[in-house]
Amino acid sequence: MIKELAFLKMHGLGNDFIVVDGRKSEIALSEEHYRMMSDRWRGVGCDQFLTILPPKNNGFAYMEIHNPDGSQAETCGNGTRCVAHLLMDEVNVDKIVLETMNGSLVCTRSANKCVTVCMGKPNFNWSDIPLAVERDTLKVTVPGAESYGLATMVNMGNPHAVFFVEDIDILDLVSIGPLIENNLIFPKRSNIEFVKVLSHNSLRVRFWERGAGMTQACGSGACATVVAGILRGFITGRSASVVQDGGILEVTWDSDGQVYMTGPVAISFLGKIDLSIIKS
Repeated sequence: MIKELAFLKMHGLGNDFIVVDGRKSEIALSEEHYRMMSDRWRGVGCDQFLTILPPKNNGFAYMEIHNPDGSQAETCGNGTRCVAHLLMDEVNVDKIVLETMNGSLVCTRSANKCVTVCMGKPNFNWSDIPLAVERDTLKVTVPGAESYGLATMVNMGNPHAVFFVEDIDILDLVSIGPLIENNLIFPKRSNIEFVKVLSHNSLRVRFWERGAGMTQACGSGACATVVAGILRGFITGRSASVVQDGGILEVTWDSDGQVYMTGPVAISFLGKIDLSIIKS
């Protein structure tokens, strides 16, 4: 096993990632490794840990995603944009297919150095979200969270509970987030979005991510929010700007049923981690 791990620190609108390349040499990391490296006080710090691996099918590469608690995630929209940016630069192309647990995602270079990802089709079946009991996923009462209204459930490769509220800035997400994320109605936990409608094509959102906590931005969450906004009638067209703490993502739920998400990416710094100091 390697003793020193090279990494890049990247972010998409403040949604930050540790990115490592495991295509040439095997990287065998434990949950403790992921937790320690993701820790903002004792490690590098990140919202998700992304490992680039050889493709499993016909994509350019496979991206494995781990949360700061060590758990594995199915998809990560902003992380996909960051890794796609690296890989497109690597071979000087403007389009690649990046494989994830959620399938193969088509990524393209957009104007103003932004990256667009086709995040796939949203899923609304209660058993696929999943929910513990059968419910109309358009308007779900979450036990203990009735004061925040009805949640619209959307699976964008990972589960999302979207709440439309009048004032999101007064919400204490550090207290509220874990209670809803770990609610018994969500057998695989859930990502949480609190949304204020700004206009017919603009939403303000705050996020609590499953396994990561409060984040400045969330790509899959932005997609779920726009889909929910269209279904609930808050968005009159098929596109919207999603205003997050870290910046703005543009999301379109196209007529083909696919959701497209566009935004900027950035490299913060690069470094090396001495794995021998981390208990495996």
